[in-house]
Amino acid sequence: MSIDFIRGVTVHNPGNGAAVLKMGGWRVIRPVLDMAKCNSCKWCYWFCPDNTILYKKGDVRINYDYCKGCGICAVECPEGAIVMVKEGQQ
Repeated sequence: MSIDFIRGVTVHNPGNGAAVLKMGGWRVIRPVLDMAKCNSCKWCYWFCPDNTILYKKGDVRINYDYCKGCGICAVECPEGAIVMVKEGQQ
């Protein structure tokens, strides 16, 4: 008799909840980007666990529909170009 099973920690469906669900609705703080300080190093992009930082031809944006407000981008930004503010404030 042969038993088929999945070995180890194989990921068959990569991704996370935020990539599928718009989780920005439960955020209480959000990152705000100051483009005057940003040097487009993409450090925030690489550390964001939900891929909500978008880069296109030097333009940096945050997709707030999917951002859950964890603040990792602000902590990792070497230029201090990202600050966390309470939702509803600018």
